[in-house]
Amino acid sequence: MTDLAALSMTEAADAVRAGTVTSVELLEACWSAMEAANPVVNATIWTDREGAMAAARAADRAVGDKAPLGVLHGVPTMHKDMYYQAGKLSTCGSALRRDWRPAITATVIERLSEAGAYVFGGLNMAEFAQNPTGHNKTFGDCHNPWNPPYITGGSSSGSGASVAARFNYMALGSDTGGSIRLPAAACGVTGIKPTQTRVSRYGVMPLSFSHDNVGPLTRTARDCARVMTVIAGHDPRDPTSAREAVPDYEAFLSGDIRGVRIGVPDNVFFDGADAPVVAAVEAALEVLKARGAIVVRLTLPLMDAVAAYGGIVSRVEAAAIHSEWMRNDAQAYGAHISGRMYPGYAIPAPYYVESLSRRGPILKAFAAEVFAKVDVLVTPTIATCLPTLAETDIDHGPPGTEHRFMAVSANTRPFNYLGLPAVSVPCGFDPNGCPIGLQIAGRPFAEARILKIADAYQRDTDFHARRPPVAKG
Repeated sequence: MTDLAALSMTEAADAVRAGTVTSVELLEACWSAMEAANPVVNATIWTDREGAMAAARAADRAVGDKAPLGVLHGVPTMHKDMYYQAGKLSTCGSALRRDWRPAITATVIERLSEAGAYVFGGLNMAEFAQNPTGHNKTFGDCHNPWNPPYITGGSSSGSGASVAARFNYMALGSDTGGSIRLPAAACGVTGIKPTQTRVSRYGVMPLSFSHDNVGPLTRTARDCARVMTVIAGHDPRDPTSAREAVPDYEAFLSGDIRGVRIGVPDNVFFDGADAPVVAAVEAALEVLKARGAIVVRLTLPLMDAVAAYGGIVSRVEAAAIHSEWMRNDAQAYGAHISGRMYPGYAIPAPYYVESLSRRGPILKAFAAEVFAKVDVLVTPTIATCLPTLAETDIDHGPPGTEHRFMAVSANTRPFNYLGLPAVSVPCGFDPNGCPIGLQIAGRPFAEARILKIADAYQRDTDFHARRPPVAKG
């Protein structure tokens, strides 16, 4: 008998539309899997079984009535608990919003709903989306489905864990410094950070105006492609959203990557890398070469400037967003959150303006030099084997813990400042049984290309299909 919770999102959606599976059956399968796995991983903050069951029954009636069906029809989903849904809880992972219910609904939630998906819960996350590990002092730490003492990646920790543990087909995450790609890598799922502005941010908790991105975590690159086709595109309610035409991303997944030039940096991204991670990335490159891709080793320009300017922008903008709460209720924040934001108030305004004004010229120079030589960049998503939650607990750990903490996101942060799209796919396991992620980045608005490469890789490997111990019944 098919384990319905183990289906990919596209398989689940297609089965409902074909009438071979009901949405109620999908929801019940996810709920049962959640009851088994969630006591270990702690991926949820709230759930709504009654509302979800009503939505599932309505979806099944629509199938029976032969009504027009969206490409995600009948798929139950949960999302990082910072996507506003009018009247529903949206904690943002913080004690300050433990009981907050917004009056608006995020555009991306509306677009997913229009495509037929519905929500049955809100997912655990780092407090105000501000750590790369999965720690949360208010709702409890999120644990890795493959090895619970280890980090899930953050800040979309519950998104990665729930999809990996096979009780959620798709979760929205957010990515300001790697918060989609890190949990995708750490939990062994697929996650894409689109080009800056590709997806509307209306109704989504902000962290850094210049670095925030919306995107999905799923089982496969095909799942990500289908979701991206639904959620991408201009939104009048978000004037920063791009007006670029939205392709059918799924239609690009042909498996043919012959002649694609894959750049592998010899600077920054392998600094301090652990041998098992390097071996997994090199093995992945061999898979891609066997499909006709060409590997090019190169040195990336301007990386020191990218790191320095990116750090200034993210710190200042987070400090500005939280200034009123920091003045009036600073004790409600976790110690490391306060510790990361306070320096933002001490950065001179000219430094911030300089960091923003240099962004465009740096991107132009980077793209001109790099993408004249290669079509995409491939790096480890996380350069080291995963650390444990204890090893990265900077609120309670010994001096030096912060270095292990910050190293988790070292390979993802540059693409936020540059605004480039990047996807993480699982490419192996470390000696502790934790997943290793392969990061594929491209030029602006090249989501179709990087997803095509990710899908080609997944056609020849099965890392994305492997199930963690908590999902094996």
